[in-house]
Amino acid sequence: MTLVMKFGGTSVGNATAIRETAELIRQAKTEWHELVVVASAMGSRPEKVTDLLLRGAQTAVTGDDETYRQVAAQLRHIHQTAIHELLIDGVEKEEVLAENGRFLTRFESLCQAVHVLGELTPRALDAISGMGEQMSVRILAAYLRQQGVAAQAVDATQLIVTDANFQDAAPLMESTRERVQAQLRPLLDQNIIPIVTGFIGATAEGIPTTLGRGGSDYSAAILGYALPAREVWIWTDVDGVMTADPRLVPDARSIPMLSYREVSELAYYGARVLHPKTMRPCVAHGIPLRIKNTFNPEHPGTVIVETAVNGNGGVKAVTAITDVSLITIEGKGMIGVPGIAARAFGAVARTNVSVLLISQASSEQSICFVTPSHAADRVITSLSEEFAVELHRQDIDSIWAQQDVAIITAVGAGMRGTPGIAGRIFSALGTQQVNIIAIAQGSSECSISLVVDGKDTITAVRYIHQLIQT
Repeated sequence: MTLVMKFGGTSVGNATAIRETAELIRQAKTEWHELVVVASAMGSRPEKVTDLLLRGAQTAVTGDDETYRQVAAQLRHIHQTAIHELLIDGVEKEEVLAENGRFLTRFESLCQAVHVLGELTPRALDAISGMGEQMSVRILAAYLRQQGVAAQAVDATQLIVTDANFQDAAPLMESTRERVQAQLRPLLDQNIIPIVTGFIGATAEGIPTTLGRGGSDYSAAILGYALPAREVWIWTDVDGVMTADPRLVPDARSIPMLSYREVSELAYYGARVLHPKTMRPCVAHGIPLRIKNTFNPEHPGTVIVETAVNGNGGVKAVTAITDVSLITIEGKGMIGVPGIAARAFGAVARTNVSVLLISQASSEQSICFVTPSHAADRVITSLSEEFAVELHRQDIDSIWAQQDVAIITAVGAGMRGTPGIAGRIFSALGTQQVNIIAIAQGSSECSISLVVDGKDTITAVRYIHQLIQT
């Protein structure tokens, strides 16, 4: 049986965290025949290592020839401090110090090139931003070996083959599977734990890439597919997926089991869970994903499977997205006119803005949709240009935005076959005088989304949360 475990930045953020993570790895190895570990860059405070790397590059392109050097010194201090605290003096410690030093020298060289050229390409960003993982896995692997656990750092540039869409590369799964079998299988056969860099890959030609948002989680899922693994565990700093944001709902609790679809809905609507793309390799091969807390390892966390049992058949979780605006296109001249919606969303697409929710009146007199607040003016300008003729003829009366609204989403796959869920949600909000501005429910009925005034966000989340049955 093979287990893939991924550890986030806080799990390798300093020497203390690395010790705790190493103990979790040691314990898992006693229970699983084969173990593969994926690690993020160190999540040091006040700034994470990846953020520091990016800041160095982004300031260099502006003509700043000092900040990236200061960043390099800061990064050197962060990593050397961890190495000195974790590793005993000797050849291996010197090798790890030297390897990490070479990465930081390369970081400075790349930033200097960016500074001289005055250009920061996505390809250069990928080369720079993935160095944090390359440094952290070497420290973790060396510490494990020092503790008597056979481990070896492996760069995912040798494993995960991607396209050349820098900053958000897509894995080429069959090529990746072949590489993983060729590179990791011999290590596993020798009872060695591969400690693999998360977040990064490389093109078939060997050019470094990154996997975008949720990249390290995605790396773990890709390796889970390629091995294949019995399970994939994502270690983070929370007890799994919560029924609501604990900052909004103090009595929020972890959810024992969710389906892939439910987690996708929660992730889309703002919950702090896996990015939907992370689950794709696992969905395709029925590999369970488990989210666990590094700092509370005894907690079972949340297991994500293809179809989760929902005995109560109701709401499992509620989320909120704030800082959004509701944009409305309305006019009596829209009734029965083909193509209005297509033109509207074509105009939005040209602004490169994501639409988070759509609601249309059955009379076709209005279409409303939600976008991030910062983009509302840009979207309205594009729509006004698209419908200039209709606005002049007054076929469309107005295009306007209601600012400071929130999307509240109730999620639960069992809602589909349970009568009265929507009515209970509306009643709960009605008793608290929360006005519902717009409603959207997919045909799958896995989620119901409501738009409310921003000032009602906390009230709406808390009272829908009360509908969740334990």
